[in-house]
Amino acid sequence: MPRRMVDEGASLSRAQTVKPSPVQRVGSRTAKAEPKKPTAKATSGKSSQMLRASPRPVYPFTALVGQTEMQLGLMIAAVDPLVGGVLILGDRGTGKSTAVRALAAVLPPIKAVEGCAYRCAPQATAGLCSRCTGRTKPAAADIAVPVVDLPLGATEDRILGALDLERLMVAGERVFEPGLLAHANRGFLYIDEVNLLEDHLVDLLIDVAASGENRIERESLSIVHPARFVLVGSGNPEEGELRPQLLDRFGLAVDVRTPQDIEERIQVVRRREAFERDPETFLKREAKALAALRGRLANARECLAKVQMSDTVLEHVAALCQNLGTDGLRGELSLLRAAKALAALESRVEVGVEDVRRVAPMVLRHRLRRDPLDETDASARVARALQETLPVAP
Repeated sequence: MPRRMVDEGASLSRAQTVKPSPVQRVGSRTAKAEPKKPTAKATSGKSSQMLRASPRPVYPFTALVGQTEMQLGLMIAAVDPLVGGVLILGDRGTGKSTAVRALAAVLPPIKAVEGCAYRCAPQATAGLCSRCTGRTKPAAADIAVPVVDLPLGATEDRILGALDLERLMVAGERVFEPGLLAHANRGFLYIDEVNLLEDHLVDLLIDVAASGENRIERESLSIVHPARFVLVGSGNPEEGELRPQLLDRFGLAVDVRTPQDIEERIQVVRRREAFERDPETFLKREAKALAALRGRLANARECLAKVQMSDTVLEHVAALCQNLGTDGLRGELSLLRAAKALAALESRVEVGVEDVRRVAPMVLRHRLRRDPLDETDASARVARALQETLPVAP
């Protein structure tokens, strides 16, 4: 049988479908044909629900203590995904995974085309899947922003997507089963212990993060679908470093340290203990704060398009990156976008020098070249450059 192209989420036409015999030969064994399984649409829906569902209550984002930079970095990425991903590095047991998984509960819903496996935006004219391209006024629905976990042991097929082998063998239908990258489109893809990710999976993520689409060309499978997501990674730098190519793809990098203030440590322990003993009551107590934060993020997204940066502030941004010797122009772009998102979070339409000062460490600390003659910490180097380059507010 000649090789054929396969449309995502759809089987071949009736003329191309191979009708199975009552007994099919698989390798050297025979297998009886089983009853027809649920359709791809139903399977995809269940899979999506399983990804979003949580086996237990999630600790609320607003109840985190002493990790303001991490929280701010995640909120900036939620307001403007173009900022790039967020890399969270720090000590074990400091709430890195907790903060990312708690983010899903405060993200305002998005509009998506009904029935689309990739949640394409109904108003978009580019970056759509093949089924949504050319549609006029498709039916839309509000959905939760996907936050998808990518396990370290995931296979390429699970990440990229592959043919549904069960349906291929039982019903003779060539159906594409979307992978984790498809489920994460227009949302967040989270990798815990990202510095331990295998190199071949890192290569896959770099390609997709750069292009914004997942392209699969293997055997009889030829699929291209949108895969634009905010990449969030966490890890302990003592366990290994990230490859420079992947490190450069993160727009923000936040440092997380164990709190040294006694009162903060006590507060963290008390809150966590209260949550573990009675999560329902704890979540009810935080419900008002969570609703307020959700509204703040929604307002910031609407305000973002109105935020402006003057030429003077932009000159300071370029001078700062030049002073630090960052490679390329991703530093300037990420700094500009992060400062605008911060202004939008605070309901302002003009970016000031103070906004640049607040986000600069997150944007630039992981972009600095290593100087063997200068053992100064990256954050200290950024702080020194800020003092030399940016004017001090009167």
